[in-house]
Amino acid sequence: MSVLHVTSLFQSPLVQAIFSRNAEEVTFLLNHDEDVNSLDEGQSTPLHAAAYLGDVHSMDLLITSGRKLIYLTLECVSGTNYDNYAKVNTQDKYWHTPLHMAAAKWATGCAKALIPHVCSLDAADRSGRTPLHHAAHSGHGEMVNLLLSKGANVSAKDEKERQAIHWAAYLGHVEVVKLLVSHSADVMCKDKRGYSPLHAASVSGQLDVVKYLLRLVVEIDEPNIFGNTALHMACHAGQDTVATELVNCGANINQPNHHGSMPLHLSSASSSGVLCLELLINNGADVNVQNKEGKSPLHIAAMFGRFTGSQILIQNGGEIDCADMFGNTPLHVAARYGQELLISTLLTNGADKTRQGIHGMLPLHLAALYGFPDCCRKLLSNGQFYIMPSQVPSAGDDINILDDHGRTCLHAAASGGNVDCLNLLLNSAAAELDAKDHLGRSPLHYAAANGNSQCTISLVRAGADVNELDLTGCSPLHYAAASHTFCGILNVVLCVFRCLDFLLDNGANPTLKNSKGYSAVHYAAAYGNKQHLELLLEISFNCLEEVESNIPVSPLHLAAYYGHCEALRLLCETLVSLDLRDMEGRTALHLATRGGVCNVCGGAAEASSLLHTEGAQAQADGSPCCSGEQSADIIDSPDTQGQTALMLAALGRHTDCVHILLEKGAKADAADKKGFTALHRAAILGSEDCVSALLEHGASPLCRDSKGRTPLHLVASRGHTELLQTLQKAAMKADPLDSILDFRGYTPTHWAAHHGREGCLHILLENKLFSNQEGNLFTALHCALVNGHDVAAGLLVKTVGPKLVHVSDAKGRTALHAAAYSGNVAGLQLVLAQGAEVNAVDHCGCSALMVAADYGQTMAVEFLLHKANPDLTLVDVDTNTALHLACSKGHEMCALLILGETSDSSLINATNSTLQMPLHIAARKGLATVVQVLLSRGAAVMAVDEEGHTPALACAPNKNVADCLALILSTMKPLPPREAGAGTTSHFNPILKKYGISATCVVLEGTVALLGCLTE
Repeated sequence: MSVLHVTSLFQSPLVQAIFSRNAEEVTFLLNHDEDVNSLDEGQSTPLHAAAYLGDVHSMDLLITSGRKLIYLTLECVSGTNYDNYAKVNTQDKYWHTPLHMAAAKWATGCAKALIPHVCSLDAADRSGRTPLHHAAHSGHGEMVNLLLSKGANVSAKDEKERQAIHWAAYLGHVEVVKLLVSHSADVMCKDKRGYSPLHAASVSGQLDVVKYLLRLVVEIDEPNIFGNTALHMACHAGQDTVATELVNCGANINQPNHHGSMPLHLSSASSSGVLCLELLINNGADVNVQNKEGKSPLHIAAMFGRFTGSQILIQNGGEIDCADMFGNTPLHVAARYGQELLISTLLTNGADKTRQGIHGMLPLHLAALYGFPDCCRKLLSNGQFYIMPSQVPSAGDDINILDDHGRTCLHAAASGGNVDCLNLLLNSAAAELDAKDHLGRSPLHYAAANGNSQCTISLVRAGADVNELDLTGCSPLHYAAASHTFCGILNVVLCVFRCLDFLLDNGANPTLKNSKGYSAVHYAAAYGNKQHLELLLEISFNCLEEVESNIPVSPLHLAAYYGHCEALRLLCETLVSLDLRDMEGRTALHLATRGGVCNVCGGAAEASSLLHTEGAQAQADGSPCCSGEQSADIIDSPDTQGQTALMLAALGRHTDCVHILLEKGAKADAADKKGFTALHRAAILGSEDCVSALLEHGASPLCRDSKGRTPLHLVASRGHTELLQTLQKAAMKADPLDSILDFRGYTPTHWAAHHGREGCLHILLENKLFSNQEGNLFTALHCALVNGHDVAAGLLVKTVGPKLVHVSDAKGRTALHAAAYSGNVAGLQLVLAQGAEVNAVDHCGCSALMVAADYGQTMAVEFLLHKANPDLTLVDVDTNTALHLACSKGHEMCALLILGETSDSSLINATNSTLQMPLHIAARKGLATVVQVLLSRGAAVMAVDEEGHTPALACAPNKNVADCLALILSTMKPLPPREAGAGTTSHFNPILKKYGISATCVVLEGTVALLGCLTE
C-alpha cells in the first residue's frame, strides 16, 4: 500500500496558505470567496491538504466556511448544487477522500471533524481500501478505535479481499490487531489468494503478531490457495524466529503444498533460509522428501544456487544423486541453471556426472545447451576450482555420450549457440566433430538451423562437412536458409545472414535437394527470408532452375502460400513465367489467396496483388516471356477442380484478397466444375463482407450451380438472415423472368423450412416473389414437418393459410404424412387443427397412422390413436394394415398400441397380398409379446400364407427349414390336456398391462396337433 501524498506544481492560494499553516491567510481567502473545492491536477481539494497536514483549525474553517453547514448527504438527496460549501466526500484521482488522508496521516482531530459530514465511513479508494484499511496500515490505534467506534466496517475488503487485520498483521501493528479483534475482526479471514493474517505476519517476520494470533488458537496449518501454510511462508522468506515459534506451537513441518513441496523445499530456495533449514532438519524433516515433480530440497538448493543450504542438506544425509520425475539429479539442475559453485560442491561430494537425466542428457549436455561455459569447464575438470590456462580439460567419453535422441554434448552446444561452450568441447581431443543423431544431423546442422554464425564458423574451421546430409537429405545449408528469427534485433538478423553466407563461401552446394525434392531456395522462400533467398539466387545461376521447379512445389508457391511478400517480389523478378502450377493445377495466385486460412490475410492479399501487377507490367513492357493472353488469363486460371483464386479467397473469407482480385479484373461469376461460384462460397460461409464485395462487382445473386441452386438457396439453408436480405434485394433487381427454383423445383423457402430456419422463413414469406408456393409439390410445409420443425411449420401455415395442409405431393403425401414420418406430435397437432384428413392416403394407400407405424414413431402412433380416431382397417397397395406394417419392421410398441385400440377379429386375422396375417409377421420377427396378445385375441394359428406356412412355421428362417420343422412336428404326440393348459401366466404381463391389454391367453385345442400342416 502506497503512502498518501498531496503534491502539486500548481497550487491554489488557499492550498498554499494551508501548507504554510497560515490560519489568518486561510480565513482571509475564505472570506473573499476563494473556491473551497478547487482541484489541482491530482484532483485534490484544500480539504485533502488540511487532512494531509493534520491541521484541525484549517479543516474546521474549510468545512464551515463561515456559512450554514450543508451536508453532502443533503446534496446527494436533493440534487441541489452547493458549490460554496466544502465537499467532504470529494475524491482525488486515486479516489482518496479527505478522511482517507486523515486516517493515513494520524490526523485524529481532522478525522473527528470530517466524520459527522461524510456519506460513508467505508468509502473505498481505487484499490478498494477504506479509511480503516489506511489507519490499520499506518498502525495508529487511536484512529482505528475512532473509526470503529463510529461504525466503520471491520470486515471491509479491498479489491484483493484483504481486510484491515491483514495489513496490521503484515506490518506488525500488534496493538491494532488486538483492537480489531476486540471489535469482532475474523482472525481466519482470507484474501483472494487464501492468505490469512497469520500468513501475512509470518511472511513479514512479525513475531509478536504471530504469538498473539497463536494464543487465539487460530488454525496453524491452514493453507492458502497454493497449499502453503504459515510455516511455508516463513521458511520461504527466511523468517527463522517466526518459523521457530510456529514449530514450537505444533506446525506440521511435513505438510505439502499443492505442488507437493514441504517447508524444507521453500527454505532451500530462500536466499536467507539457512536457519530455517537447520530448524526443520533438527525437528525431523526428511531431507530427501520429494515434491510432485520428484525434486528433493537438494534439487531446489541447486536450482537457486544456495551453497550453504546444499552443504547442510548433504551433511544431513541428502541423497546426492536423487532423480526427479524427469531423471534429473541435483547436478543436472545446477548445470541447467548455471550454478557453478553448486556443481563443484556436488562433484566434490561424489555426484555422478555421467548420470543421464531428461531425454537421456548428461549435466554437460544441459550446461552446453544453456550456454554456461564455466559450468562446462567444471564438469570436464571433475569440479576442480582452478585450471591452468594451458590445461585442456579432457572428459574422455563423456563428451560423446548420446542422449535419447542420439545427440552428443557438441550437438547441445551448437544448438544453444554459445561459442565458448562449443570451443571448449572442440578443444577436447575426444570430441567427435561429425557425430550424428538419430535423424542423421551433425552439430553443424544444429548450429545452422539456429542461425548461430559463430558456432557455424568454429565447426567448419574445425573440419565439419558443409554438405553433409541428414536422413531427410537436408544439408546444413537447408537449415540455414530456413532459420528465422522472430525478433527485430539487427545484430541477430545479421548473425543469421552471416551463417548462410559463410556456408556458401566454404563450399556449400545451393542446388542440393532433400528427399522430397526441396532445395535451400525452397526453404528460404517458405520461411520468407528475403536476404537468404537473394544470396542463394546470386551465388549460382543454376538456382534459377530451382525457382521454376514445380516438383513437388515451386518456391514461388511456397512464398505465396505463406504470404511472404518480399520473398515473392524477389522471385517474381526472376521468373520466366508466372503460370507455374503444382500437381493439383494451382498457381501461386491460388495459394496466395488460400494461404490466409492459416497465415496472415494481409500478406496473402498483398501477394495476390503483386502477382497480378508483375504479370501486367510484363505485358506493358512487351516482354517476350509473358504474352498478353497469359497475363490476362492468369488471374482467372482454374486449378484441377476448376477453382479460381477468387473462389479460394472467398472460401477463406479473405475480404482484402477478394477486393484486390475483383479490382484487377477477376470474373465474379466464374464457376468451378460443380458450378459453384465465389458468391456461392461466401454465401454458404456467411461472409457478409465478401458477399458485398462480389455483388458490388456484378456477381449475379441468381447464378446457379450444377444442381440449380442459387446463393439464396444456400443462405436460406444456413440461416444467415442478414445475408439473405442483402441477396434478396440484389435478386429483386435482376431479370424478373429468372426462376428461383433449383433443378428439383425447390425454392429458397423450401430450403429454409427443411432446415428449420425461422428467421429466414420470415424474411422470405414477407416477399411475395419468394413466398409464392410454386415449384415442387413437396411443399415447404412438407419440408418443415418431415424434419420435425414444428415452429417453422406454424409460421408457414399462419402466413399461407390452412389450404396448405391439404396439398399433396407427387406421391400423394400430405403434410400429415410428413409429420407422422418424423414423429413430431406438435406438427400433427398443428395440421389436424387446420382440418387435415386423418384417413387421407397417399398413392401407396398409406395413411398417416400407417406411416408412423411403419417408421416406428411410437409417440405419433399413440397421439393419432387417442386423439384422431383413425381407421385401423385401411390397407396399402399390398393390403397391409397399420398392424402389419408395425410388425414387419419389428416395432413392437407401435403394434401393441394398435392392438390396445381394437379387438376386432377381422383385423387380427387380416391377410396381406402374400396371405400373411399379423401373427405370421410378428412370429417371424420374434415379437413375443405381440404374438401373445394376438393369440389371446383369437388369431388363427392354423391359417397358412401363400407358401402354405402356418404362423408357427413362419418362424423358420427359410422354406427348407420350415419343411423340416413340419416333418418333425408331424411325428410328435399331442400333450395331455393338463399339460396343454398349464402355464398361462406370462412374464410379458407387465408390458401388456402398460398398454391396457388383457394378459389371458386362450390355448386353442389342437394347437400342437399339427399333423395336417405339411406344406405339400
